Amino acid sequence: MSDKGTYTHRVSAAGRVNLIGEHVDYCGGKVMPCALSLKNTVFCRPNGENVIRIRWADLPEEVVLDLDRLESYRALKHAKYHAGCAALWRAAGHRVTGCDLFMDCTVPFGSGLSSSAAIEVSTLVALATVAGEPFDPVEVALVAQKAEHEYAGVNCGIMDQFVSANGRAGHAILLDCATLEKRDIPVALGEYTLVITDCKKPHSLVESKYNERRAEVEEALRLIQREKDVSCLAALTPAELEACRADLPALLYRRAKHVVEECDRVRRAARTLEAGDLVSFGKLLNASHESLRTLYEVTGRELDCLAHAAQSHPACLGSRMTGAGFGGCTVSLVKKSEEGAFREYVAERYARETGYTAVFYSAEIADGIVTETL
Repeated sequence: MSDKGTYTHRVSAAGRVNLIGEHVDYCGGKVMPCALSLKNTVFCRPNGENVIRIRWADLPEEVVLDLDRLESYRALKHAKYHAGCAALWRAAGHRVTGCDLFMDCTVPFGSGLSSSAAIEVSTLVALATVAGEPFDPVEVALVAQKAEHEYAGVNCGIMDQFVSANGRAGHAILLDCATLEKRDIPVALGEYTLVITDCKKPHSLVESKYNERRAEVEEALRLIQREKDVSCLAALTPAELEACRADLPALLYRRAKHVVEECDRVRRAARTLEAGDLVSFGKLLNASHESLRTLYEVTGRELDCLAHAAQSHPACLGSRMTGAGFGGCTVSLVKKSEEGAFREYVAERYARETGYTAVFYSAEIADGIVTETL
């Protein structure tokens, strides 16, 4: 089954990095992710049977899913995503036919670059392709998110699946996660490139601190709404928040200040990218990280070390943590001709100060979904 030459189609979906707009999606704010050339690729073909057979490039086993029992595979270690996608795609009214799927993923697992979204989106598109059906990328994203909720038990937002399905080469997506309203923002990097650096620290605090931060900003909004008619924190300007400062305990004010100012940074980042002003965009990346460090307190020693090392290198215009925090990656805007020296400098300083070995990923801003007939 692993002979790629016998498959009829190749389908891929992208991992993602969020350029700016962190911890604002659940406060009514907009995010600005882009799809990456790090992808999950599915080689697929119909098999004329009542089963889905799945193999992986980096795993020895084969998993067989009975199309009549798709709801019974929630406990599978690797194939629960695929079973969930198939079950929910069929529940949404689409045909699911017997097929063979061979998975080859270049999105690093555990990196915070959304390997799970890439797997879900590419699996759904492969199922549609094998069945000979057209697909809507927005519907694919929504079904993929539902699979993550119901089969993986992760109550994620829509950003990861949406950009994996809808990303466009050379562009970021300015996305309202509540309404799914989007605008493609050109990212013309010229002599610069994005360098993604993984701190390689386990994400042990992410879930507990995420829930804690959500509760804090929800309480901040509740207190503000006593005095001001506002639907969400993202609807406030920095000046309006400042006028409400006396109504908030100091901690909640800091949390709300990050959200309001980060939403403002996203708006300014879209303008700077559309104007091709990479220097100003880099400054916004730095300001975002500082806000996440001091106001929202979700960075941690390792991400701070990576970001500060990057920011201190002359070839770097800006660097920030990306993702939920307390582990995962930074994204840095670096001059291409100095990328090697930049990596060496950051790696040495990071190892010296933390004892961890950072891993660097090379990626371009790519299309989300790509389908090819073989």
